[in-house]
Amino acid sequence: MTVTSEATTPTSDVPMLLGNERKWTDYFTFCTDHKVIGIQYLVTVISSFIWIGGALATVMRTELATPAPDLVTPDVYNGMLTLHGTVMLFLWIVPAGAGLANYLIPLMIGARDMAFPRLNAIAFWMIPPSGLLLISSFFFEPAQAGWTSYPPLSLTTGAVGEGIWIMSILVGGTASILGGLNFLVTILKMRVPSMSLTDMPLFCWAMIATSLLILISTPVLAGALILLAFDLLAGTAFFNPTGGGNPVVYQHMFWFYSHPAVYIFVLPLFGAISEVVSVHARKPIFGYRAIAYSSIVISFLGLIVWAHHMFTSGTPPWLRMFFMITTMVIAVPTGIKVFGWVATLWRGKIAFTSAMLFAFGFIALFLIGGISGVMLAAVPFDIHVHDTYFVVAHFHYVLFGASVFGIFMAVYHWFPKMTGHMMNEFWGKIHFTLTFIGMNLTFMPMHELGLMGMNRRIALYDPQFTDLNVLATIGSYIMAVSTIPFLINAVWSWRYGPKAPANPWRALTLEWQTLSPPHIENFEELPVLKTGPYDYGLGYTAEEDPAELYEHAVPASAV
Repeated sequence: MTVTSEATTPTSDVPMLLGNERKWTDYFTFCTDHKVIGIQYLVTVISSFIWIGGALATVMRTELATPAPDLVTPDVYNGMLTLHGTVMLFLWIVPAGAGLANYLIPLMIGARDMAFPRLNAIAFWMIPPSGLLLISSFFFEPAQAGWTSYPPLSLTTGAVGEGIWIMSILVGGTASILGGLNFLVTILKMRVPSMSLTDMPLFCWAMIATSLLILISTPVLAGALILLAFDLLAGTAFFNPTGGGNPVVYQHMFWFYSHPAVYIFVLPLFGAISEVVSVHARKPIFGYRAIAYSSIVISFLGLIVWAHHMFTSGTPPWLRMFFMITTMVIAVPTGIKVFGWVATLWRGKIAFTSAMLFAFGFIALFLIGGISGVMLAAVPFDIHVHDTYFVVAHFHYVLFGASVFGIFMAVYHWFPKMTGHMMNEFWGKIHFTLTFIGMNLTFMPMHELGLMGMNRRIALYDPQFTDLNVLATIGSYIMAVSTIPFLINAVWSWRYGPKAPANPWRALTLEWQTLSPPHIENFEELPVLKTGPYDYGLGYTAEEDPAELYEHAVPASAV
C-alpha cells in the first residue's frame, strides 16, 4: 500500500498549520479534535489503572498474604474487590481501547476527524463523572457484590453504594455506545476515496467488530441494571426471589453483555498487535484477509457463548452442550489471528523494541489464557473449578496478559506519533521485564490454588493455601513497582525525549505519513493509495527507505 498526495482544498475553516498547534490547555477543555480526545482518554485511564485499580489490587494481595483478615475487614475487602474489578474493566480497559481508536482511526483512513466530533467529545467527558460516581460508591456503604453485582446479594448489601455503582456503569455504558457508533460510521463513511475496506489497516477491522459488539450488547446490560435499580430502590421484584423474581434472568442479561465485553476489551488490541508485529518484524502481515474476517466472526460468536458462565445455574443439559460447543468454536478464529502473528514473525527481521517485547508478552500470555479458556468451556471441568482461583487466573491471563500488555505495546509504538518524542528503550525494557515476571508470579500460582479448591472473593482462607498466596502477593508487588519506570519514562520522554521523525519505525500505514505529532487536520493534502486491493503491508524490507515507498502527503521539507 503506497500513497501520494491529492491536490484538494480542505473543506474545513480551520487553517492548515504545520506542526502541533494545540496548546496544553486544550487537553483540559471540551476539544473536538480526535487526537486531543484520544490522549485525554489514555491519560485518564492509565491514571485510573495505576492509582485506583492497581492500588486496590496491591492492598487486596497484601491482605491475602496471610490466611486471617488482619489488614482490612471482610466487608471492606469485598467493597475493595468490587471497586477494583469495576475500575479495571470500565475505567481502564474499555476506555483505553476507545482512546486508541479515537487517536488512530481518522489518521489510518486519511480522514480529517471523526464523523461526529462533538459527540466524540461528549463521550469522553462522560468518563470522569462515571469514575467519580464509581469511586464515591465505596465511601457510601460500599457495594460488596463484585463487578457482576448478582442479585439477591446486590439487593441485600451496601444499598446506597450499589445504587451509585449502577448509576456509574450506566453513564460509562452510554459513553461506550456513543463511541462505538462514532467509530463505525467514521470507518465506513470517512475513508479516503481510494481506500476500500480491504485496504484498511487491521486495527480498523478490529474496531468495526468491537463497535458492533458494543452497539448490540451494551443496551442489554443497561436494561439489566435499570431493572436491578428498580428492585433496589423501588421495591419491585424483577430479580428478587423473595417477591417472585428470577435472579437467573439477570445473569443471562448481564453475561449477554459481559462475555462479549471480553472481546470489546481485546479486539482493539488484536488490531493493534497486527500493526505492531508487521512493522517491527519488517514483513507484511501473514493472512491479512483471514485476520480481518476473523474479527467479524469473533464478534458474531461472542454473542452466542454467554451462558458458559452459568453452567452451575441450573441450565438444562442440552443448553450446556450448545454453549460448550460454541465456546470451543470461538477458539478457531482467535487461533487464526495467533497463527497469523506467529507466521509474520517467522524469518522476519525482528527489532526487539519495547513495543515488540510487549507484543511477544501479549501473544504468550493470551495463549495461556486461551488454553485455560478452552478447559473452562468443558462443562465437567468448569463445574469442578467454578468460583475458584482457577477462574481468576484464566480471567487475568486474558485481561491483564492480553489487554494490559496490548495497551502498553500500543503506547510504546504510537507514543512518538502522539507526542513527537521517542520513549527511552532501556527503561521500556525494564518495564516489560518487571511486568512480565510480576504478572506470571502473581497469577500462575492461582491455577494451582483453584485446582486445590480455594474459593475466590474471600479474605479468609485455609492455611494450606498460604505459600502460594505469598508467592502471588510478591508478584503483585513486582507489578506495582513496574509502573514506576513506565511513569517516569512517559513523563520524561514527553517533555525531554529525543524528537521523533514523522515515521521512526518506517511503517507503511497512513498515520505515519504525516508529522509527529500531526497538525490539526492530520494531512495537509488528502492521501491517495496507489496500490491495488490486498496489498496491505507491501514493501516491508530491512533495507528500503520509506521515502522510496511513499510520496508523503506532507511536503518533505516539513518533515
